[in-house]
Amino acid sequence: MPTSSPITYTSSDGLALYARDYHGAGGPARLPVICIHGLTRNSLDFDELAPQVAGLGRRVLAVDVRGRGHSARDPNPANYTPMVYAADVVALMHALGIARAVFIGTSMGGLITMTLAAQRLDLVAGAVLNDIGPVLSPRGLERIAGYVGKPATFASWDEAVCHVRDINACAFPANPDTEWNKWAQRAFEQRDDGLLCARYDPGIAHSLQKGRLPPTSLALRMAFRRLTRHRPTLMIRGALSDLVEAEQAAWMRKAAPSLAYTEVPNVGHAPMLTEPEAFEAIGAFLARIP
Repeated sequence: MPTSSPITYTSSDGLALYARDYHGAGGPARLPVICIHGLTRNSLDFDELAPQVAGLGRRVLAVDVRGRGHSARDPNPANYTPMVYAADVVALMHALGIARAVFIGTSMGGLITMTLAAQRLDLVAGAVLNDIGPVLSPRGLERIAGYVGKPATFASWDEAVCHVRDINACAFPANPDTEWNKWAQRAFEQRDDGLLCARYDPGIAHSLQKGRLPPTSLALRMAFRRLTRHRPTLMIRGALSDLVEAEQAAWMRKAAPSLAYTEVPNVGHAPMLTEPEAFEAIGAFLARIP
């Protein structure tokens, strides 16, 4: 399976940003895929999906959004917004000479993708929205706001694993212990003092404070319609999701009749996309795009 190499680039406001570059297997030239993770996550969430997609013959770039992973933390937390994140994606594409790409956006990554489509549709060849859309459930937003940005340090990996399991077990009831261990390794890193801390800036919670992330907005609904009307779009939903519940999914499918849709059973927010149902849908979707 293809392995990744690191890429560093600079945002328009001078932050050092990071991405993992998976070179596609040989064959006809195809548009690259850019994977964008969720709110508190990082590019390691795609360390299984990205090599599989690269094996289909596409270059894959998995980004660390500013404030996460190896990307620099922003001294101004007010910059932790989809509009700024979308501008960072544009900077990456310009730095690498990429004119168009297919986007796979998980949760916040899907919001960034929709924002990019509203600003620079010419850069978007197609999009996979993973358990996200322009209309969200207040229940899921409340759950996420309940833990994002709260200081959490642990003295051992066992404690970190328990923390990750406690937060996510409702969404992944069938996860084995090996999977929770893997998730903890992705989500935490060891500091010089030996303690384990999250791989993200607590300041990212700024966007969740004072209702700044509402369940819907006119701008997001317009961005979603623009994307789905002009570019092939696949929505993947976890059947147990509390962020995109059946009501919100029904709204999106009605608002975008051309939207491809797949549901992953016994998984909540958000599918890892390596589930058979998800990866089969992604493979079929990518086969439609040169």
